[in-house]
Amino acid sequence: MDWSIYYPAYAADETMEETDTAESGAGANRAVRQLVKDVEVADIGCGFGGLLVALAPRLPDTLLLGLEIRSQVAGFVQDKIKALRNQNSETGLYQNAACLRANTMKFLPNFFKKYQLSKIFLCFPDPHFKARKHKARIVSTTLNSEYAYVLKPGGIVYTITDVEDLHKWMIQHFDLHPLFERISDEELEGDESVQIMKSETEEGKKVERNNGNKYVACFRRLEDPPWP
Repeated sequence: MDWSIYYPAYAADETMEETDTAESGAGANRAVRQLVKDVEVADIGCGFGGLLVALAPRLPDTLLLGLEIRSQVAGFVQDKIKALRNQNSETGLYQNAACLRANTMKFLPNFFKKYQLSKIFLCFPDPHFKARKHKARIVSTTLNSEYAYVLKPGGIVYTITDVEDLHKWMIQHFDLHPLFERISDEELEGDESVQIMKSETEEGKKVERNNGNKYVACFRRLEDPPWP
């Protein structure tokens, strides 16, 4: 994948050849510019990009990526980031943020290598209230294993929702996973990312206006157990 399209300020000078199997059945080679650093933060289901644009200036040396399944919404976020880059051309702010359209429930490991990410955000995901739709929730045994694959040990999954049932569901599934442990509320008080997640997303602002509740739970990725 050519990440330089999304992060042109971080593109390396050299190029490498990559096989693009989408162009022909046999695969076609194309030149791809590499990045000088990898993406480290992923906002899965980034919505209209409120968290992305709030985090970008606070993590100026970290590449952030929003992943959004809705084409028009992803396009809106891309245009927003482009406008912010133009408005801050002298300082270089927002060059570290990008968004692409993706179904992460199906293709997350296609975008990131093992241990690549330090933070994953799951902000106000679709609660899928009906029991028969619970399999479509963004937190599950299978998906948690994918999050564990792309997160480096010590990395954190941040979750927030205004639906208490979904909050309990996410806690239950992460608690049952052997590669995650819940972070205490006391430790989270000193994490700026939690405060930004609670206040800067569009959904979070709507919950605030409606005097709703926000339920937060964060989980640290543990070291892989030793081979027997």
